[in-house]
Amino acid sequence: MKRIAIAVSILGLLSGTVVGCTNSSPNDNSAANTDNNTAINTSAQTKASNQNGKLRTVGVSLGDLGNPFYVAVQKGAERQAKKIGNVRVNAVSSGFDLNQQTNQIENFTAANTDLIILSAVDKKGVKPAIDNARQAGRVVIAVDSAVDADVDAMISSNNTQAGEIACKYIGDRLKGQGNVVILNGTQMDSIVQRVEGCMTSLSKYPGIKILSKDQNAEGTRDGGLRVMTDLLTTFPKIDAVFATNDQSGVGADLAAKQARRKEFFIVGVDGSPDATKAMEDKDGLFAATAAQNPAGMAEQAVQVGNDVIQGKKLSNSNILVPVKLVTRENLSSYKGW
Repeated sequence: MKRIAIAVSILGLLSGTVVGCTNSSPNDNSAANTDNNTAINTSAQTKASNQNGKLRTVGVSLGDLGNPFYVAVQKGAERQAKKIGNVRVNAVSSGFDLNQQTNQIENFTAANTDLIILSAVDKKGVKPAIDNARQAGRVVIAVDSAVDADVDAMISSNNTQAGEIACKYIGDRLKGQGNVVILNGTQMDSIVQRVEGCMTSLSKYPGIKILSKDQNAEGTRDGGLRVMTDLLTTFPKIDAVFATNDQSGVGADLAAKQARRKEFFIVGVDGSPDATKAMEDKDGLFAATAAQNPAGMAEQAVQVGNDVIQGKKLSNSNILVPVKLVTRENLSSYKGW
């Protein structure tokens, strides 16, 4: 009891975002259903902690709020909360640390938060915290990355598709011949799926050699710079780079500039502002990105959570949001985040 009291006290000091009413209609997001390993348990829909069927508080635990992708997720959650009206949103950064994310979910649970949204940093490790939250009657929705736990809904980009279309672009542009490196990342489900999708596409080009695929660029610009600097030292000829997110790709672009290497091009995943800016640089190497809609995913998560709390039956509890390949050729038509 002492631990719970302390957690409530600490959370009460955290600054949340209070959003008011608006007459705007919810943003429609195209999505496709799929079967994957995520377990969806809709029985909790009937036991939400908010007995009056009204969404009042949302807790959001994300990978890193220094990353524009997660900032867009936060803004999307806040925007949909504003449409619903009088909903408090508290978004926190886990720094991709499992213990930190576990503590955040426990704090949200102890504070009687109606809806918990998370982008899991470890799909297995976060299970006990999710289980405890749902046993306490909280509605839990996973966004961006799957979890090995029962949740009320799972909403994510089609990350396998992201890897597939990004690396098909690489294979086609190289005309099936060349040396490719993959900048891997923290082994979240989304990253694993992107690499799997990439490998599937590149396997169709027997003339392409993968020089490296296991180096962890940590999903950051600094990580991309560090890993790519090492790869440039190791390999005298690289024809293309697949970065599992845009931030690491931007770091790889910087590494190339510092090494004065221009023989390759870079393809990322996210569709972030940093990537589109890099693609606008004619002297840069960033050529394409498989664009996600992070704000749209978060908007859906808040709306789905609100539906669950109101006792509505979900027609789809496992939602995949398609991605789109953005290249320099179609960049002018891309609306961005």
